[in-house]
Amino acid sequence: MKLFRMAAVLALVAGPAFAQDSPHINLMADGPSKTEDEKAADAAREKAYKDTLKKIPDAKASNDPWGGMRADPPKQPAPKAAAATSAPKRTKAGTAAN
Repeated sequence: MKLFRMAAVLALVAGPAFAQDSPHINLMADGPSKTEDEKAADAAREKAYKDTLKKIPDAKASNDPWGGMRADPPKQPAPKAAAATSAPKRTKAGTAAN
């Protein structure tokens, strides 16, 4: 029984290694090559496809249905003009609890 288990383990380990080393056989037969008419038809079809792709217009506007719902970016505050008055600034004196 022990010998049978060892043979089974050896077969499981050696099987994939043997499959990698086996000769490569192509089981699918090569299909017949295309005739000149078929090649010309394929070329015409490819040309028509490329011409159709050139006719597609470029997207100009974003297709964003929620675009109008977003807030505008924050605006920069206008620079403060220098005070042209000659009056000195008043400061609060003392601490007042409100």
